[in-house]
Amino acid sequence: MIDPHMSRDPERLVATPSQTVGPFFHFGLATDPGLGRMAHADTKGRPIRLCIRVTDGDGEPVPDALIELWQADADGRYARLEDGRPAAAGFTGFGRLATDADGRCCFETIHPGPVADPQGRLQAPHINLCFFSRGLLRQIFTRVYFEGDDGLDLDPILSLVPESRRSTLVARRANDAWQFDLRLQGANETVFFDL
Repeated sequence: MIDPHMSRDPERLVATPSQTVGPFFHFGLATDPGLGRMAHADTKGRPIRLCIRVTDGDGEPVPDALIELWQADADGRYARLEDGRPAAAGFTGFGRLATDADGRCCFETIHPGPVADPQGRLQAPHINLCFFSRGLLRQIFTRVYFEGDDGLDLDPILSLVPESRRSTLVARRANDAWQFDLRLQGANETVFFDL
């Protein structure tokens, strides 16, 4: 409670201490492993498995992070668009998982379709990623694109990223899954967006 008699002199005001975003995810936000399945087996589209590995500036795994994904369906529609066009049946378009001891987590979903930006330009298929971890004052955002996609060279967001850094936003095929390496610092640090 604020004392109405207390001076509001700016020189006497002290900022409250900042807090980091974690660690509290494993027992509060990441208790449902079902959030790793963003589409049912019969959802229209090509099923994919996206495995994400998070490493710090020294290349060590980050075992207690939280990753949220948001994506369009195979037709380029998000599950909660306000234009009234529903997304594919059995598709949530949202996922949330904690990283394991090796800094990994894997999502089951479908390959997203291209989405138009506000100017009507098609964006290459991508998945939006929001990252939470201890030591961060707020979450950070990036995108996951797919190696070999024809739309990568024309994507309006990817074109804002220096060519030498674009590879940090691209998942690669690894056996039966797509592998995305999220590097928080150092060589090949992932490009993050200021949202």
